[in-house]
Amino acid sequence: MKKTIKRITKVVLPTVLGLFLFSSVASAHVTVMPKTSTTGAWETYTVKVPVEKEVPTTKFTLKAPAGVEIMSYQPVPGWNYTADKDTSGKVKSFTFETTGEGILPGQFQQFTFVAKNPDKAADIAWDAYQYYKDGSIVEWTGDESAKTPHSITAIVAGTSTDDHHDQAATEETKTVETKVADTEQSNSLPLILSIVSVVLSLAALVFAIRKK
Repeated sequence: MKKTIKRITKVVLPTVLGLFLFSSVASAHVTVMPKTSTTGAWETYTVKVPVEKEVPTTKFTLKAPAGVEIMSYQPVPGWNYTADKDTSGKVKSFTFETTGEGILPGQFQQFTFVAKNPDKAADIAWDAYQYYKDGSIVEWTGDESAKTPHSITAIVAGTSTDDHHDQAATEETKTVETKVADTEQSNSLPLILSIVSVVLSLAALVFAIRKK
């Protein structure tokens, strides 16, 4: 019985440890969220940059995929933001560089930005470059099977349901406002006529008194 337990332990334990280490390494990849968005949408993206070495990460660069327009970013305390733009002023890539210690071993940092998605459905790849304090660079530019894969976001065709819904809601709001305005007008008309009648009556009374 003891021999059987030892054999099972020898087989199962390395397998469990291997799976744990594999999942840890996989989860340590640079990722861009969300993984799915819609065509033409203004999306808020978040880049998660973990540290896989025993030295800090001091700089991080992300390239804009084809068809993606990066519009703004969220400032991060302790980090400076710079952007590389083309002749038309569109952002080709942006960089966050630390002014302090950077991202320490065992930690991660998130960088958030807003971008406009492409108008056509496609899988867009986020090529990223992670710079460490020792001068080494990890290029997250490979495909899904690579050791350092780039993060991918699936841009899917959006439906017009939301637009129709918004339009219907707007039309309904306008109809309600018109009805309310008409109701208020019809309700105030008798009051206005009554006031006019009172004024005319007083004027007639004053005129009659003066005539006497």
